[in-house]
Amino acid sequence: MLVKSYGAAVQGIDAIVVTIEVSINAGFMFSIVGLPDAAVKESQERVMSAISMSGHNVPHRMILVNMAPADVRKEGAAYDLPIAVSILAADERMPFGRIKDYLIMGELSLDGSVLPIRGALPMAVKAREQGFKGMILPMANATEAAVVNNLEVYGVESLSQVVEFFNTDGTSLQPVVFDTRAEFGRGCDDFDFDFAEVKGQELVKRAFEVACAGGHNILLVGPPGSGKSMMAKRLPSILPPLTLHEALETTKIHSVAGRLKRGSKLMTQRPFRSPHHTISPVALVGGGSNPMPGEISLAHNGVLFLDEFPEFSRQVLEVMRQPLEDRHISISRAKYHVDYPAGFMLVASMNPCPCGYYNHPTKECTCAPGQVRKYLGRISGPLLDRVDLQVEIMPVPFDELSDAAPGEPSAAIRERVVRARAVQSHRFNSIAGVHCNAQMTPRLLERYCRFDDACMSVLETAMKRFDMSARAYDRIRKVSRTIADLDYSGTLSVEDAAIAPILVSHMAEAISYRNLDRSTWGTCAK
Repeated sequence: MLVKSYGAAVQGIDAIVVTIEVSINAGFMFSIVGLPDAAVKESQERVMSAISMSGHNVPHRMILVNMAPADVRKEGAAYDLPIAVSILAADERMPFGRIKDYLIMGELSLDGSVLPIRGALPMAVKAREQGFKGMILPMANATEAAVVNNLEVYGVESLSQVVEFFNTDGTSLQPVVFDTRAEFGRGCDDFDFDFAEVKGQELVKRAFEVACAGGHNILLVGPPGSGKSMMAKRLPSILPPLTLHEALETTKIHSVAGRLKRGSKLMTQRPFRSPHHTISPVALVGGGSNPMPGEISLAHNGVLFLDEFPEFSRQVLEVMRQPLEDRHISISRAKYHVDYPAGFMLVASMNPCPCGYYNHPTKECTCAPGQVRKYLGRISGPLLDRVDLQVEIMPVPFDELSDAAPGEPSAAIRERVVRARAVQSHRFNSIAGVHCNAQMTPRLLERYCRFDDACMSVLETAMKRFDMSARAYDRIRKVSRTIADLDYSGTLSVEDAAIAPILVSHMAEAISYRNLDRSTWGTCAK
């Protein structure tokens, strides 16, 4: 008898339906075809043991398993459950008429229990798109898949439960219910870190506010102990809340990577990823023999924090250039091609020099002449081109550090950031793929970042006086537009703020965030 069941394979962060055909005939052989990897081929032993331990006789005949489409590689042990269900149905141990209505996935243990899988959410999305009535998967992944509305999701803990489900016409199990919109937003304001805990550093806090308001990348330069990492960890608390679409997309990426905790539902906070500087290029951008999202994709819709920026290998830093520009990463190998989203905000920090004390107010830099510029030279010019704000940070004086009064809370800063983002949303409403000022193209810059004669005079003076490079020009224009949005969003309507002019004060502040472009920076070390 021939029986068909349906599973799914993950490609990138999306899934495709896999048809699992099982034929039982006379003979003594178990064979799996359809481009399976080693883990799928090993399912024979797990499936047979699970069937036996579940109280069913193992068919001692020729069992042929075909997994279509045959040109898509099937990876992992998640196909154990649909293969076992198809074998039992083909051996007439359970009815097969309703199997076609469900997408089934799950790894089997030798005792018949069902183990968690990766990628449950994109599989559930595909199941709904393809018109399946429901999905059967491990109980540990049920709440994750139940985020998808209009799909019956059944969580199971053993193969016996699946058999009973089909033998009782579905009455033995109840679908997992999850109201996505009702649950969305819970915990989105519950952060572990808050800017109210930060003493002093008002200029750096302002730079963070500007960066978050416009989606700009930012680089912090300062000596050890000045608070670079401490403040970077608080950055998600002032970013705008995730939209429902962004939350679903972010959850899909972490589901595919197997980074969701057991029983997790929907991610409601923007991710914050902080890889160590010894990370490999593959771990950063994704890929590998079994393609997986890298750190830049896990940071999608959130923050990628790179501490000790110059200590990362040159190759690792250079592979970030394309995703920083395109907001996605395409990985092509001999056996596969996958695309992962990579719309992250880059936050980097570094010491100003090898010893760490260049420009320090009280400690003397011990670096040899030229070492400061050489240290900065570890970061290529094209990569610095993609960093809009470059901010120097100094240690907090004792009188500010000992002040008992709390700083401005993250909630207050976040409110201003959200207002400024609303202005940008209105401005770019009809432009696909552009949501904030940092994403403006040259054509949009000419349209929305026009300067009057006074602004052009200030910019010209700054460019000549500090001998700034040409790459600073467009960055200053983008950042000045964001500063204007922050300024106007508190007093004007969204419509008026979107077309309000950029003033000299906005331009001057934007220029102050381009410290490393000054030709004199790093030339005074003794």
